[in-house]
Amino acid sequence: MNINVAQSFNFLPVPTDIHFGCGMLGTLADRIKSLGGTKAFVVTDPGVRAAGLLDKVTRILQGGSIEFTVCDRVKPDSGSGLIDETAAELKSSQCDVVVGIGGGSSLDTAKAVAALATNPGSALDYTGLHKVRSRPLPNIAIPTTAGTGSEVTLWSVFTDDARAVKVAIGSILLYPTVALCDPELTLSLPPLLTAATGMDALAHAVECYTNNNCQPISGSLALQAIELIGRHLRSAVLNGRSLEARYGIMLAATMAGIAMNPTRLGLAHALAMPLGSWDLRVPHGIVLAVTLPAVMEFNYLAEPDRYADVARALGESTAKLTRLDAARRSVDAVRNLARDIGIPAKLSEYGVREEHVGAVVEEAMKSGNVPVNPRRASAEDLSRILRQVL
Repeated sequence: MNINVAQSFNFLPVPTDIHFGCGMLGTLADRIKSLGGTKAFVVTDPGVRAAGLLDKVTRILQGGSIEFTVCDRVKPDSGSGLIDETAAELKSSQCDVVVGIGGGSSLDTAKAVAALATNPGSALDYTGLHKVRSRPLPNIAIPTTAGTGSEVTLWSVFTDDARAVKVAIGSILLYPTVALCDPELTLSLPPLLTAATGMDALAHAVECYTNNNCQPISGSLALQAIELIGRHLRSAVLNGRSLEARYGIMLAATMAGIAMNPTRLGLAHALAMPLGSWDLRVPHGIVLAVTLPAVMEFNYLAEPDRYADVARALGESTAKLTRLDAARRSVDAVRNLARDIGIPAKLSEYGVREEHVGAVVEEAMKSGNVPVNPRRASAEDLSRILRQVL
């Protein structure tokens, strides 16, 4: 990594107590007790229950003499109404710790619900940055996918039901109190979900590492995450029982989540929010996997040294190449990785059409990820990028 001695930067503290390793779920009851908790409010989704993972959680809680209440109604891109309803259930349950288990939607819902337990009003009152005033209830995050990094981020993303648009709450108070990262929980993930969530983690790392806000601490974490994904994602998708691959991808997702907190991201994430909104509802990881190579192709001329670093982290040999050719290899490496793990080539396979471009781009241009992108981008630029992947 190149050092810029003129750069001053801030790296946000990560207050989450991170416990990483195989079998870590088994410590859940002890973690609750260490927080002074006696009754847990478990937030999850039907898929986690169907996979038998919720049963594992409840057995651990019962074995540790922890009372619990379960809400397993979380849907992808959880809605504001469900969050408000769940917060009301939490308040009436007398629970003193929130446990989120699942993918990004379940963890983000748990974070928002924990905040509403101690802050008045509804979830939509807190969209934007730094509006949460009172410390949420203690919140334990247990990821069952390896992608969003929600277990270590200050964001909760969900859908505004009235507008059918994805929105977010951002606050340093929203970090989970504890993260239990257990790679064994991802062993049963199907290949496409493994691929999409892994590419989500890669997009976090690449856009963090290459954007205008990147600094040495975030950059080191992001670059290591890229290397882990390049080494392990194919195996995680094609041989899902490989615990080494699952460990590597979950570690990458957590590292990328930490890295991006102080930096924001880039154009792929700006497009992802509206493409996951309205009647489109394209899965977040799929949007990022499809759009990331096109965004990188647009950007690499602006930061060739950083994109060359990405290429090398993904295993590309660049020793005999020019700076620009080395940077261009990063685009090819990501495109080849997405192809190898079965990511669809075009968003049209998910119903995105030319008539959607205008509204998607208009919403994307409002994102805070646009100003930090390494190359200045107009609405016309975003439109061209999006049309490339239709």
